[in-house]
Amino acid sequence: MPGESDDPRAIRAVAVHADDVVTALEATERGREAVLRITAPFAGRVRARLHVVQATEPADDGHGGPAPIRIPPRKLVTADAPPYPRVDDTDPSMDDSSTEYDVEAHHERHAAAIDGWREDVRGCFVDSVALATESGPHRVRVSVLG
Repeated sequence: MPGESDDPRAIRAVAVHADDVVTALEATERGREAVLRITAPFAGRVRARLHVVQATEPADDGHGGPAPIRIPPRKLVTADAPPYPRVDDTDPSMDDSSTEYDVEAHHERHAAAIDGWREDVRGCFVDSVALATESGPHRVRVSVLG
């Protein structure tokens, strides 16, 4: 296809879906390595998709072509994005020592905090990101879908 290349420096803009970024960020916060991945061939505008990194993945595309580009989700949100709510932070008995611990109330409060975090993070996307390439960082625009 015209305009496609094995050289990631051909990329000018990357499109990401907001849900993919939030899901990757949440998975990473929970201990799984999730990224937004761009695979060759590269063009001026490409789409990065959610990808959970496996320990045994090949360094290239598996067919001798260029390696996929992995964008850590933290690079796609601003530095002032809210921190991921930890379970201990949402324990209602921590606010008031006279409150008896209730598992269901804690679960509901934590689930609400996670929902609020997901919504808040959606307002913290960056306008551009530096992609890691063999020839060094390559800055591109970020377009957020959804």
